[in-house]
Amino acid sequence: MTLAPPSPLSSSSGVRLRLSAQLAQVHMPRRIDGAWWPRSTDLTSELPLLLGGLPPGWGHVSSVLVGEAVWAPFPGRLLVADQVVRLRRTTSRQAPSTVCLLAPGRGRWDLLVVPPGATEAEAGCFMDSMDTVTKTA
Repeated sequence: MTLAPPSPLSSSSGVRLRLSAQLAQVHMPRRIDGAWWPRSTDLTSELPLLLGGLPPGWGHVSSVLVGEAVWAPFPGRLLVADQVVRLRRTTSRQAPSTVCLLAPGRGRWDLLVVPPGATEAEAGCFMDSMDTVTKTA
């Protein structure tokens, strides 16, 4: 297990995140819940900022599933704010780059990942278009 570097765990921590409005979707393809623009491909330094910037109602995220192509090597577990978060990779190349956050008893949230090297204009377009992206459940 790796310890996350200390960071303020609040929405003022500098996380670049845009969340979509939560709409009830019965029998519809699962919508993307937001977009995240990390500053690097180092998941161990970026994830604490992301988790710290999430709404408190999302609860404790205990498991994170990320696309294989985006991230530098990372451990299987990470200690974030005194809680263990399990990290897993997916090799699926059919969906856009996403991060899946799982919180037991609270739910699942899927965020599009804006490439860290994107310009501000590119990231803005990417984040603005997230509401039109859906994926199958």
